[in-house]
Amino acid sequence: MKVLHTIRETPPNPSDMKVLHTIRETPPNPSGLCALSISNDNCYLAYPGSATIGEVQVFDTVNLRAANMIPAHDSPLAAVVFDASGTKLATASEKGTVIRVFSIPEGQKLFEFRRGVKRCVSICSLAFSMEGLYLSASSNTETVHIFKLETQKEKPTEEPTTWGGYFGKVLMASTTYLPSQVTEMFTQGRAFATVRLPFSGHKNICALALIQKIPRLLVAAADGYLYLYNLDPQEGGECTLMKQHRLDGSAEPPNEILEQGSHDRPLTAQTYNTAGMKGTHTPGCSKTMVQRTLLPNSVRTFGQVSRIKSSERREYPPHF
Repeated sequence: MKVLHTIRETPPNPSDMKVLHTIRETPPNPSGLCALSISNDNCYLAYPGSATIGEVQVFDTVNLRAANMIPAHDSPLAAVVFDASGTKLATASEKGTVIRVFSIPEGQKLFEFRRGVKRCVSICSLAFSMEGLYLSASSNTETVHIFKLETQKEKPTEEPTTWGGYFGKVLMASTTYLPSQVTEMFTQGRAFATVRLPFSGHKNICALALIQKIPRLLVAAADGYLYLYNLDPQEGGECTLMKQHRLDGSAEPPNEILEQGSHDRPLTAQTYNTAGMKGTHTPGCSKTMVQRTLLPNSVRTFGQVSRIKSSERREYPPHF
């Protein structure tokens, strides 16, 4: 396999573009995994250095030479991405449980985040925010994780005053005697915020952007929708679905563009054949049972059907 590197600036006529350098003898890379920094000052190319383990080869595209080789993961790489400044590189392996961030070109590990423990997943995309403070990781599951890249300030050591404090101190002291795989779990960061997608199993691509001075997460998925979520920069937590748009540009049916505070799944309009249902009776199904099925949650209180005017009861189903 060969990786071709062309000039960074596009000439007026695209046909005048020429190959500037060719990187030969690269390992098999069937998915074409690579990342190119957009910074003019720190322009690097990252690609897998091995097909069996998670090595990242970093190539200096300005001086046209290899810059570093980073042993990022034990498993083969699944995703790599640079931040906007070209000074950080995020990586994920095919297991998808750990996300690591390295300094470029030194290759020093800066952050390590745990996406999950219970199961391995396929990472779909990694994305930095423009200022490099947040990193999103999406997969083939219904959850997108957003990590905050900030160094925790060391607090002065205090003697514990509760049983829980003593237990935590003993637990941390025992990490020196535990296997490295176990001790790493105590130092790995967790997600600052999460997004619950209305689907799972679809390929998707995420991006973090500042829209109307508020951090937003955009998710373009193979289900044909672009989802827009609000990210709380102070509290984090679960993000709110703001809007969703069809990627094919077709008109949106009613209730398919969601505002803040609404459900995080597409709303499906229900139609009823009232003409055929009037005067009919379903055996074994009382009128109260039918009302409980058709009425929205806002009309029911603690599991009981609220009172409806007699004139409204004659409408089947009721109109709200």
